[in-house]
Amino acid sequence: MSNFKHKITIYLPILFALVLIFGIIIGIRLVPRDTVKGNIFSVDFSKYSKVGDVLRHIKRDWVDTVNLEKLEEDAIIEILENLDPHSQYISANEFDQANEYLEGNFEGIGVQFRIEKDTAMVIIPIAGGPSDKVGVKAGDRIVIVDGDTVVGSEITSENIMKRLKGKKNTKVNIQVFRRGESQLLEFNITRGVIPTYSLDIAYMIDANIGYIKLSKFSSTTSEEFSDALSKLLNEGMTKLILDLRNNAGGYLQAAIDVADEFLVDKQLIVYTEGKNRATKYAFATKKGKFEQEPVIILIDEGSASASEIVAGAIQDNDRGIIIGRRSFGKGLVQEQITLFDGSAIRLTTARYYTPTGRSIQKPYGNGREEYFNEFHQRFVNGEVFHADSIHFDDSLKFFTKKGKIVYGGGGIMPDIYIPIRNAKELVYYNRLIGRGLIYDFALDYTDANRNSLNQYDNLRKFADNFKVSEAMFNDLISYADSQGLERDTKSINAMKEDIKALLKALIGRNILDNEGFYPTFNEKDEILQEAIRQFKKII
Repeated sequence: MSNFKHKITIYLPILFALVLIFGIIIGIRLVPRDTVKGNIFSVDFSKYSKVGDVLRHIKRDWVDTVNLEKLEEDAIIEILENLDPHSQYISANEFDQANEYLEGNFEGIGVQFRIEKDTAMVIIPIAGGPSDKVGVKAGDRIVIVDGDTVVGSEITSENIMKRLKGKKNTKVNIQVFRRGESQLLEFNITRGVIPTYSLDIAYMIDANIGYIKLSKFSSTTSEEFSDALSKLLNEGMTKLILDLRNNAGGYLQAAIDVADEFLVDKQLIVYTEGKNRATKYAFATKKGKFEQEPVIILIDEGSASASEIVAGAIQDNDRGIIIGRRSFGKGLVQEQITLFDGSAIRLTTARYYTPTGRSIQKPYGNGREEYFNEFHQRFVNGEVFHADSIHFDDSLKFFTKKGKIVYGGGGIMPDIYIPIRNAKELVYYNRLIGRGLIYDFALDYTDANRNSLNQYDNLRKFADNFKVSEAMFNDLISYADSQGLERDTKSINAMKEDIKALLKALIGRNILDNEGFYPTFNEKDEILQEAIRQFKKII
């Protein structure tokens, strides 16, 4: 008996240890972890996923059926939103569309259109695209797509796009209504790759000053910008205005390539730092086409990310003048990580810094809503109307090599600040734009007068010869009356010439695309006109 007790005494601890090890292996905690913190019996759960565990319990034990995939996506979205304002989830269904914006092309039939009176009306077919090749014209109204009627109050731009887009070399049949034709016209279109350009326009303002406007920084921006510079240099450009207003950014490398065109070899453009990312520096090379000539960058509250990299590099290297209003303030770098099911996350992995070492990321500690509504606060506190309403913390003060003071902590502050005009003067003008009334009127006018407008087959003819008459202006105001926009005589009179300029520019766009819009609209653009005045001071 004593021998038996002796064996039990020896083997019982060994048996208990084996049970404990087995329990750990199969994931069973023998003792609740929160009651034994630091105890030798506690289990290391550093690799334990509480979110995954909860989802498994919901799937197995919840009272009703559940769409687990949607639940997972909702959880991911919520997690990312609580990290920072720019980390985001992209579902598999949205993946292609989300990347299309920056990849420089999509596949479809190649038309710009808008919903006009419950019908998709072609504004302009993209030159050389599939629709242009088969004879689709501006003003055509798309009535039938692959045998299905696509008119009515429930038709949306998204619905039409889904029907017209498709893989390269697939076919789509459309039938359109065209003014002057008694029957619908039928077109069989083979879809193709349609380029989407990041460069809106490049033209000479006068014999010396060139103007380039970039709408985003995409995979094609570097090539587009380089080609535009060459074109304008061949036309005699000695000074350049680069318009980055309302350019929300895009690829970091595209911003580096654009800045490189202006900076001399080995000048710092930008650097990035992250907790889990090594510091990376981007320097200019010898390949710049415009390294010595005067340059002015235009920015506003819609200029963000890559736009701020370019503006910051120019400002910090004392290379040119920044004109406009304080930029958005996005200094976070995202990397896209593709997940196994075709979805992806864009995760913030680093911050970028301008050459003087300033971060221009504005604070986001009070949540996404306040972060994205910060622009509204610029109206409330008067910043957009008065530059002296902006106050920077001295701790965020930096100096360029030439001693100019620049600030971090919330966007790029321009060297020359151009406030928005008197708010009361702008009320009617903004409502005319905001409700789309001036766009609708311009489109109706173009459509009704297309035959006579066809004589303006280039910008010069249109700019010199087309006039917005008093009768046209009054018709626009009457049209706005009929759509319920309350007249404001004082505001109308104050903004009359601006309204006329915008109306002419919109009609120009309808017949000549951006070539007809920007040169016309820019004549009344206060920020651009200030840039021209600054250049006139340079001999």
